[in-house]
Amino acid sequence: MAGMSPLFRRKPAPEDRRVTLIRKPGCHLCDDAQAVVERVCGELGVSWEQQDITEDARLHEQYWEQIPVVLVDGAQHTFWRVNEDRLRKELTG
Repeated sequence: MAGMSPLFRRKPAPEDRRVTLIRKPGCHLCDDAQAVVERVCGELGVSWEQQDITEDARLHEQYWEQIPVVLVDGAQHTFWRVNEDRLRKELTG
């Protein structure tokens, strides 16, 4: 099978990705981040969820200084400010 790399892996399609926004109530940066996540995920057909650090001690311990935090497929993508183009590139990459 000349030309076929055994290392070839299909990149996950955007609709197979998962975005998580970790936020807290009354957070202006969180509201800004959510607007970007909603817009980008809506355009690409990507499912997303939000989690509240005030309701999860583990998330609070891990992320309280970085809120809002955006995870893509469980891995930290960014925190504080979400760059719309960077998130789109990550999800379509």
